[in-house]
Amino acid sequence: MVGMPRRRVAVFGAGYIGLVTGACLAELGHQVAIRDIAPEKIRLLRSGEVPIYEPGLGDMIVRNKERLTFTLDLDEALDGAEVAYVCVDTPPSASGDADLSRVWAVVKSLEGAAHLRAVAVKSTVPVGTGSRVRSALDAAGLAHVGYASNPEFTAEGTAVNDFMHPDRIVVGASDEATAALISDLHEGVDGPIVVMDVRSAEMVKLASNALLATKISFINEIATLCEKTGADVEEVAHAVGLDHRLGSHFLRPGIGWGGSCFPKDSEALRQLANNTGYHLQLLSAVIEVNNLQKRRAVQKLKDELGTLAGARVALLGLTFKPGTDDMREAPSTVLAARLLAEGAEVRCWDPMGRPADVEPWSSTTRYDTPELAMDGADAAIVVTEWPQLKEVDWARAASVMRRPVLFDGRNLLEPAGMRALGFTYLSVGRP
Repeated sequence: MVGMPRRRVAVFGAGYIGLVTGACLAELGHQVAIRDIAPEKIRLLRSGEVPIYEPGLGDMIVRNKERLTFTLDLDEALDGAEVAYVCVDTPPSASGDADLSRVWAVVKSLEGAAHLRAVAVKSTVPVGTGSRVRSALDAAGLAHVGYASNPEFTAEGTAVNDFMHPDRIVVGASDEATAALISDLHEGVDGPIVVMDVRSAEMVKLASNALLATKISFINEIATLCEKTGADVEEVAHAVGLDHRLGSHFLRPGIGWGGSCFPKDSEALRQLANNTGYHLQLLSAVIEVNNLQKRRAVQKLKDELGTLAGARVALLGLTFKPGTDDMREAPSTVLAARLLAEGAEVRCWDPMGRPADVEPWSSTTRYDTPELAMDGADAAIVVTEWPQLKEVDWARAASVMRRPVLFDGRNLLEPAGMRALGFTYLSVGRP
């Protein structure tokens, strides 16, 4: 986009949601100030470095540097802003509810910003949060400032494209002027705008992630049944996905879902239901299936090797999905912890993931290539379907492993070919 800035926007939070939102709004022609309270994060952004890995994001920030400001200062962020976007994280609290302390910190910081026209929340929050924020704004003398829920539906690894070419833009607002303002901010985005009430908009994000998680857990249940009956889950999933009523998206068996959204949002929705006195039985089962899936992978190796005590196991891929460096709720963390608990030596490879030097990762060894991680190993697990794994010289890997046992947790490789190379090849739901 070129030309004069259309509107001034303050974005609170320089994480995945905030950076993608701010950069994309700048791409649309708006003047954007992104504020965070972490000095190192702002220092990196000001120096031209992006503290997270997200394809296309760095280039977009550079391309729009004249319209993007990164700051620690509240007044600088709010200077002349018409809209304040709340993009802070809402991690699970000790009770299982979403921790909204960061959201409330931002709302409180807006008390003197009488020039604002609207406050929009992108953070994933429980249904009813908007009503509480509305009351807080009213009490702070900001009754004239509109409120909107504008949930994000971007996936890590494709977030920039998801923002610019979304399936839908959900705008929840209690008045037409605010709905029109938030809709106007998205002019130039290739996707339909769906306007609704605030509570419904808050529910859409939670319901969407819960349904996607359900599809993954469902196909993993079917995969387990396929293993017991001799059916091939890949064939089953392909045929099921051809039904236009069902679709093939997320019908991919594997080790299970992780990341910053599915685990947190599923638990938050279940807790929201519990707080109303209603038990979401289906969602509880979805979460249970996902938790068991990682442990089943470890059990498969244990059954094959006889014992994991003293075994060397290579984890191939650490991040919760390819195309990101995000380790939040990654299945690899559970796998590493369980393998260590069984007495195994854990070796790791990932092209992007850099886990913190805490347990279980402080007790593992990192390698620069998959081949080095597998050298002398008794078994390997494909944890993340990085494309680099398809380029591995698997024949050589089989020859240098102490015992060439491979559990393909993402069904990335072809079974007959891997067995022909000498592997004891295990996968998910395939005979």
